[in-house]
Amino acid sequence: MNIFVINSGSSSLKYQLFRLPAEQPLCSGLVERIGLAEPRITHKVFAGGEEQVIRQSPTQLPDHRAGLQAVLQLLTDATLGVIANPADIEVVGHRVVHGGETFAATTVINPAVKAEIKRLFSLAPLHNPANYLGIEVAEQVFPQAKQVAVFDTAFHQTLPEQAYRYALPEALYRQHGIRVYGFHGTSHKYVAAQAAAYLGNPDARLVTIHLGNGCSMAAVRGGRSLDTTMGFGPLAGLVMGTRSGDLDPSILFHLIEHLGYSPPEASNLLNKQSGMLGLTGYSDMRDIGRALDEGDERARLAYELYAYRIKKYIGAYAAVLGGLDALVFTAGVGENDPLTRRLACQGVEFLGVRLDEEQNQLRNGQLREINAADAAVKVLVVPTNEELEIAQQCYQLLADSY
Repeated sequence: MNIFVINSGSSSLKYQLFRLPAEQPLCSGLVERIGLAEPRITHKVFAGGEEQVIRQSPTQLPDHRAGLQAVLQLLTDATLGVIANPADIEVVGHRVVHGGETFAATTVINPAVKAEIKRLFSLAPLHNPANYLGIEVAEQVFPQAKQVAVFDTAFHQTLPEQAYRYALPEALYRQHGIRVYGFHGTSHKYVAAQAAAYLGNPDARLVTIHLGNGCSMAAVRGGRSLDTTMGFGPLAGLVMGTRSGDLDPSILFHLIEHLGYSPPEASNLLNKQSGMLGLTGYSDMRDIGRALDEGDERARLAYELYAYRIKKYIGAYAAVLGGLDALVFTAGVGENDPLTRRLACQGVEFLGVRLDEEQNQLRNGQLREINAADAAVKVLVVPTNEELEIAQQCYQLLADSY
């Protein structure tokens, strides 16, 4: 089954094409700066164990439809193409960030599903409109394909009520849906399944730690999410690249009432000017790591604060799970930053966590253990693959009908 996975952003389009059940993509790519000056396309084709990269700089890509049409030309290219025509795409899988309480599973898209995604725009104003646009464009470019939505929030729909409810008047939940939804669910689901399979324990008690520009953690047992750090929106929990993570809500009132911030300005501050950027002037951990090597005290504090928040949630989630079988680090920082992993694991040795520092320093792009050989708790680095997870969920949903 040819499954084309799309992650549509406001000015970008990320994609991979899989021929399931094979897990290796036929091609992948990224269209950037759609509707802006100097758009770029990076397209990779995987054939015979080799990777060929095509880079294009179109004079203009006025909208997402133009971007997807440019991708289609690459997919069907006479020399490097991987399909003959658009009809070869049987399924288009879409990442949709917010599914509210409506969508707890992968769903075939129809007019009612689209209407519900649209209704949820206010809960994910930066993401759901772009995801919706990707659906509409794909329906035009691949009209014969089944369109399928995979929701980032769906994995966390298994949270118990005491974990997803806030201590607010009940009407705010019943009438307005104010509750914990959680995000990065596709990544947490994928790495939790990989870790449980590696451990040979389907009931494994796992803390999955997704550290990229956005960061979140989840308490997972038996493949079910029991708690997660992000909440009603993606601002809560860990310190992130530009987001503050957890803070005292009274800070917001102080900003607005005493420092003259408008609500939009306060939102911009907490979402786009805080986190590691606010602490150091950099949002990328590689830049912060270089600053740390140069003796920058702000970088030192930022690393310690970042890891301290992770450590607090490790302890909290070990309590939620009633014990711990493995910590699972994933995503760009989680997979590639040994210092973050070391700092996050220091001080939780009482839980059975002990790193092998030599293993922690290695990078091989594969699932691997970085714990000491005799440690009671495994510490795993598991590369995430959200696009493959989306493709596999589409395949599982539709395989019986093909």
